[in-house]
Amino acid sequence: MKLLKYLFLLILIVVIGAAIYFATKDGSFDVAATKTMEAPPEVIYNQVKDFKDWPEWGPWIAEDPDMQIDYAEKTEGEGASYSWKSEKVGDGSMRTTKVIPAKEIEQEITFNTPMGDSDSDIYWKFEETDSVGKTKVTWGMKGEQSFMEKVYMSFQEEDFETTLKTMFDSGLSNLEEVVEESMEAYSINVDGITEYGGGYYMFVSQASSRNDIGAKMGPMFGQVMQYMQQNNLQQSGQPFAIYNQVNEESNSVIFSAAIPVKERVVVPPGSSVQNGFMEPVPALKVTLKGDYTNIPEAYERANAYMAENGLQPNQDRNMFEIYANDPGNVPNPADYLTEIYLPVQKPTEPELP
Repeated sequence: MKLLKYLFLLILIVVIGAAIYFATKDGSFDVAATKTMEAPPEVIYNQVKDFKDWPEWGPWIAEDPDMQIDYAEKTEGEGASYSWKSEKVGDGSMRTTKVIPAKEIEQEITFNTPMGDSDSDIYWKFEETDSVGKTKVTWGMKGEQSFMEKVYMSFQEEDFETTLKTMFDSGLSNLEEVVEESMEAYSINVDGITEYGGGYYMFVSQASSRNDIGAKMGPMFGQVMQYMQQNNLQQSGQPFAIYNQVNEESNSVIFSAAIPVKERVVVPPGSSVQNGFMEPVPALKVTLKGDYTNIPEAYERANAYMAENGLQPNQDRNMFEIYANDPGNVPNPADYLTEIYLPVQKPTEPELP
């Protein structure tokens, strides 16, 4: 009996000692992962703000594809929430508590475990970098582990912080892939023959290789816009480019960057910015929704359509592109809209007998 008594006492001492150890062990944590992505903050934020989009990149989905997810009526913005049930990763819920669009998101997460509910804070940061078009994205969680959580994690192969950071790193990598795919999406639609109304416009012209058109066009539009502002000229339509000459052999063009105005403008002698007029013209219209890098494919589709339908280009008129929205106001290149017009000859009217 004495042996059992001493053994019980020894076990009691060990239990008390362990309890004191885990009770006094610091359970506070703040774990985060950071990744720099080649995308504007708005584009990344748009993939994170709505809980319904999380399954596309959330790392836990790979661990349990059969996870049951229930969304609240509101899934984005302050007060948005959702919950999940999983035999593999456990049950829980999350609620958004604060949102600064394209800058910060704060959330509360609750894990439902056999040891009781555990609450922690989730935070997101979307920070612009010195490199244009790149964003530093941070995803983290902070809180306090309960007594039983500290005991449980002490017997795991990987410590809590390492497990959490691995999950965040995986999620950010998945998110980056989704963001890249969203920016690369595009569509091309051949709208058919239309009558473009024409009108007056202010413009500057320049020779360029085809590869340099994009780099030169921005400053050229800026030059035209500055002239219009200085002379109180009102813009009456979306900016467009006119391809005056195209040399296939040298891969070069002479093009104009133009902005529509309502009426004829007399410019002073020697001005680099000129006033022009485009007559109404029948043209094949093709609409590209997506990055400007897809414009060559849009022209290929247009030329194929003309060949298939026996349309003849009007050699006396220049093809042109209208940029239907401002890239400065559209963060995702997948949403850029470009209207391409290829002037065509009118069908010959049959002679009357």
